[in-house]
Formats: sequence, C-alpha cells, structure tokens
Amino acid sequence: MPIATMTSKGQITLPKEMRDELKLVAGSKVMFVRLPNGQYSVVPKTGSISDIFGMLHREGAPVLTIADMDDAIAEAVAEDDARTRSS
Repeated sequence: MPIATMTSKGQITLPKEMRDELKLVAGSKVMFVRLPNGQYSVVPKTGSISDIFGMLHREGAPVLTIADMDDAIAEAVAEDDARTRSS
C-alpha cells in the first residue's frame, strides 16, 4: 500500500505507483472527493466525469432519477418556506 508523508508546509508527494496508475504528470490536478463514510478518494481532475460515476452510491440505497431529486428539492424548499412564514 502506497504511503505519503505530509511536510510541515502541508504538502504531500503522491507515491510513483499512484501517479502512474492515475496517469498524473507534472502540473496535473487532483480532486479529493469526500465519501459518505468520511474517507476521501483521490481523483485526477483531468479524467472523465465517468471516472467518478457511482462513487457516492451507498449499498442498498435507492437509485434516484433527476425527477426524484427535483421533487425532493422542491419539497425541501416548500417546507423551508412554510417554516419561514410561520416564524
């Protein structure tokens, strides 16, 4: 398992094994994506959006459509509006 050490300036050099697997070169950017379990995943920013597809899925959680998400957002906004008006 690759291990990196953070310097006193907060810098970390990714081990060569990771750089090679992620196809990183000098100047590459990486994203640190927080996962639902609190851990982070290192994702090359130069990659395709499909590289992170499914990353946030929780086993057993229902799959939501865009319409489901839109409905949930609309419901939350309506509830917030109702709370604001009653205050």
